[in-house]
Amino acid sequence: MDLQKDFSDQELEQIVEEAAIYMCACPGEVAKEIRRLRSLIRYQRDCINGGRTPETVHLTIEASAREAHAVMEKCLERVLEIEGWNRQTLKMPAGLRKLRDELLSRPD
Repeated sequence: MDLQKDFSDQELEQIVEEAAIYMCACPGEVAKEIRRLRSLIRYQRDCINGGRTPETVHLTIEASAREAHAVMEKCLERVLEIEGWNRQTLKMPAGLRKLRDELLSRPD
């Protein structure tokens, strides 16, 4: 699958895990959508390579999924930038961790 990737599959998994640990689901949800789009693209490639017809349907879906993939990768890059994630380590910033801890320690 010759797909331009700004994030590796491993990096997406790390973002999902980091977001889940620190209860900031939004970056993780975007990463999950990127993974689902990659799966959809692979599925369409398999349909095309398997001779499933009409090929135009699969090519149309694949093209749209590729466009969505590019948009969502840019979105994730921007979200990480806005929130101040370390792009090298993909760790959530300490400020968000502190906010999470404060929310958890509030009495109900």
